Amino acid sequence: MGTRTSPHGLTVLGDPTRARIVRLIRSSPDGRALVGRLADALGLRQPTVSHHMKALVAEGIVARHPEGRVVWYSLDPRNVERVDVLLDDDAAESATEPDLPRIVQDLAERFRGTFSAETVARYVAESNHLLLSDNTTPLLGSRIAAFATLRLDALARTDMIHHAVPEVLFVCVQNAGRSQLAAGILRQLAGDRVLVRTAGSAPAGAVRATIVTALDEIGVPLGGEFPKPLTDEAVRAADVVVTMGCGDACPVYPGRRYLDWDIEDPFGKPLAGVRVIRNDIDERVRALLAEILPG
Repeated sequence: MGTRTSPHGLTVLGDPTRARIVRLIRSSPDGRALVGRLADALGLRQPTVSHHMKALVAEGIVARHPEGRVVWYSLDPRNVERVDVLLDDDAAESATEPDLPRIVQDLAERFRGTFSAETVARYVAESNHLLLSDNTTPLLGSRIAAFATLRLDALARTDMIHHAVPEVLFVCVQNAGRSQLAAGILRQLAGDRVLVRTAGSAPAGAVRATIVTALDEIGVPLGGEFPKPLTDEAVRAADVVVTMGCGDACPVYPGRRYLDWDIEDPFGKPLAGVRVIRNDIDERVRALLAEILPG
């Protein structure tokens, strides 16, 4: 029996780099590719591409084909149709819009015993509406699945009396710069000891390329992150809410710690300027982590 993509696995295609990898493999003449060639085409380092390939292989989206000392990668034929649907690709003849019923079906299975299918359907519909308002990305289907999953996870967390793992929510205006830098660095430093989420009061369509590069330089992968709207359940689920330039857009609830970091917006700045902002954020994140997890 082969691997099928899990409901969680569908969300990995929300990462624009992984989506580009899948498209490059599919568009290659023989339907397969080498990590080195993909790295050249994407302008990335081979270790970065290898990191993304491991995630795609683990979720059954891509298959490995060792040939001596060379390893080729191709799309897993058992999951091509589902990947096409979530990427809203032209190769999927009938997939002109995100397949919301399939997303609901997958997430209802994942959250069985926690939320009813009706609740899942409502959150998928709301997530579609929130992302569709300013989002024309061809990755909309996978982003809806990922965003709805995050919202349902947060909703489940708000019902817990005690949190075994602290959660930090980083909020900026577009969720494409400062909050992504802070979240990426904290995830790298804390691992599974801290839950990390991000949101924007007016989210952009994609994380800026300079942010991805600035994180990659210090060995921090972007993962499946993309700009997401700020929602009530995200704030309620957090133990610490860090805002950066978004004013009073974030609702205030008792029992949460609120911090406002006065950090310059990296929008429109060259990479050298983004590095300065990244380093400032890095220092603040390390200090915050020491407070959250002392010793």
